[in-house]
Amino acid sequence: MIGGRRTVLYAGGGLVFGICFLFMLYYGKETFYVEGTETLSKEYDYHVVLLVEETGNEYWRMIEKHAQQTAEEHDIYLESIGPEKADRGEMLRTMDQMIAAEVDGILTQGLPGPRFRELVEKAEDKGIPVLTVDSDRPDSERRAYIGTDNVEAGRLAGEEMLRATEGRQRVGIITGNLESLNQQERIRGFEEAVAGRDRVEVVDVRESNISEVGAAEAAYTMIKQHSDINALFGTSALDGIGMVQGVEDITVGERPFMLAFDILPETMTLIEEGRLDATIAQYPEQMGKKGIEVMIDVLENGYTEPLQHTKTKVIRQGDVAS
Repeated sequence: MIGGRRTVLYAGGGLVFGICFLFMLYYGKETFYVEGTETLSKEYDYHVVLLVEETGNEYWRMIEKHAQQTAEEHDIYLESIGPEKADRGEMLRTMDQMIAAEVDGILTQGLPGPRFRELVEKAEDKGIPVLTVDSDRPDSERRAYIGTDNVEAGRLAGEEMLRATEGRQRVGIITGNLESLNQQERIRGFEEAVAGRDRVEVVDVRESNISEVGAAEAAYTMIKQHSDINALFGTSALDGIGMVQGVEDITVGERPFMLAFDILPETMTLIEEGRLDATIAQYPEQMGKKGIEVMIDVLENGYTEPLQHTKTKVIRQGDVAS
């Protein structure tokens, strides 16, 4: 008798569980189904990865936005991935994972050190072309570089400082990362432009670690240690914004001449307000668009021109409105 009751109880419990499970499946589908997810099953011509320096950086967002638009136009699945804050080790690990996943192509910033060269070679061995954007590694097996001619951009900065200033200029340079080739080239171009001009002298170079806070600290410390610094040049996107913060934290008679890099919205506002003197514009939207176009060329034809430079320009206060 007891056994029969247990059987009935188990059967009833099982029936209730089964009904609940079916309801869960039905309402779960209705609750969590997102319109458009069927596109995940769409077949694309290629799967390309854009490995960004840091996901929260407005400059890299512009590259990603225009790369994504171009990829959609050409039926390419573009996966954008990277660390929240600049982290070379994480970028290299992610690149290795993408190679193991056998994606069709990789767009990435050229990174210093032997590990990057090893990974590019590993990708090539698997038939995965690697293109560099923003910063190059010409000593690797990357197929092409798409981005600014950084030596020329540095020359533009040096020429602008000569044009816009008078008298002796004691210059402090703030750079994102001294190991990055693009930062080295911008400094070299600047120094070449002012070489032989006795009135311009670079007295200090410091890293910002690609952050506004780092640039502010570098500017503050430079001016504290070199009270005669009367000009600053920032070579990476956030340096100009940070330089303004650092300078305004110090009580000085006349602020230094300040030249920035890139045209982030805040940088343009500072120029419009007269708190920055000028910036060197590079065009990340061109890098994103052209990066995908060059990748298609490589994937379909096997070859492309190895150097594909995007434009640069000096932006001053009078240019901001346009």
